[in-house]
Amino acid sequence: MDEFTIVIEDPADEGIRIDKYLATALPEKSRSHYQKAIDNGLVLVNGKNVKSKYQTRIGDEILVSIEPLKEIDILPEDIPIEILYEDGDVIVVNKPKGMVVHPAPGHYSGTLVNALMFHCKDSLSGINGEIRPGIVHRIDMNTTGSLLVCKNDKAHNDIAAQIKVHSVNRIYKGIVLGNFKDEEGTINAPIGRNPKDRKKMAVVPNGRDAVTHFKVLEQFKGYSYVEFKLETGRTHQIRVHMSHIGHPLLGDDVYGKPVKNLIGQTLHAQTLGFIQPTTGQYVEVNAPLPAYFEDLLAKYRKM
Repeated sequence: MDEFTIVIEDPADEGIRIDKYLATALPEKSRSHYQKAIDNGLVLVNGKNVKSKYQTRIGDEILVSIEPLKEIDILPEDIPIEILYEDGDVIVVNKPKGMVVHPAPGHYSGTLVNALMFHCKDSLSGINGEIRPGIVHRIDMNTTGSLLVCKNDKAHNDIAAQIKVHSVNRIYKGIVLGNFKDEEGTINAPIGRNPKDRKKMAVVPNGRDAVTHFKVLEQFKGYSYVEFKLETGRTHQIRVHMSHIGHPLLGDDVYGKPVKNLIGQTLHAQTLGFIQPTTGQYVEVNAPLPAYFEDLLAKYRKM
């Protein structure tokens, strides 16, 4: 474990959230990495544990413990992928259920990145490092649908900027438990780490702003087919928000209940709209509902 000590001396470095400051001062790791390190007690300020929201002060002595980088060979793999759109800057794929987006402990092969490295060769952006080449946003392992990948750093920066200002059009379809009184609505509830289970997200007072718009498309006996439009893109946002209002996604084994013969939540990233980085033209891509999803709808329509 490598240790770094930083002393805050410059007034310009005062009053900054500790996680944000560390991501700038020690850029070899991401802000989310430092948030996890803080949660795990690997960051001490003046010898004491702090929270990510702690703001730096002149004279602070920050001790940071960082695990040394491990060399991991991420290899291209000839895994079939469904391409919905492709040009010289970006590629949009239809991610299947059960596929992990990028390598992580326990999943160094069989991921979408392995497949993309085979398909795109050396044409993937490098901003997120060799573990996540081309990856500018993610969807959960058991969520299906449209995922945008960048082929070069210019495109990556451009798309990342669009995501940051919430201008990327992202529309999901899902089946949730229960029925609604209102045909549409908006959930505006901050999301952060669940204080009782750090592996989960939750609606918490000090979380990050999260806004989900929803529209009920069909209602069945005990279930509803719903469209979601994301205004923000927090981790597990739709799943957390729907569970929060008492309508967890069908099959969600983290925020709801597992369903026999169904792998994970019934959620599909259908529409993805963005400004093409080179031409400046609006591009919209739609991923068809997967067969299992269509079968469920057909089943509930007969109930």
